[in-house]
Amino acid sequence: MSRNGLLIDYEYCTGCHSCEVACKKELNLPVGKWGIKLAEIGPMQLSPDRWQMDYVPIPTEFCNLCEERVAKGKDPACVHHCLGKAMEYGPVEELAAKMVAKGKKMVLFAP
Repeated sequence: MSRNGLLIDYEYCTGCHSCEVACKKELNLPVGKWGIKLAEIGPMQLSPDRWQMDYVPIPTEFCNLCEERVAKGKDPACVHHCLGKAMEYGPVEELAAKMVAKGKKMVLFAP
């Protein structure tokens, strides 16, 4: 049986925090607890006229990939509400193949 995971393409993450809000609401987490937390990397100056700023959503120990939603055939709340369509849920093997094929700026969360 294949296990599922979360593929995050942080090249397309806009830093909107929708994943954090959706997850917190779905899991009913208290203040200070997050199922997924957005990390900001940068800004970094790459050259005199070029800068880089990345946002990386990071699942925490509270993330259960929305077991109840998924059991009903729905995507996890973070995937459903991602405005940049930067997250994908599915079998780890398929997500890993996509990650390898597309290259950099992706992370795979497979609990």
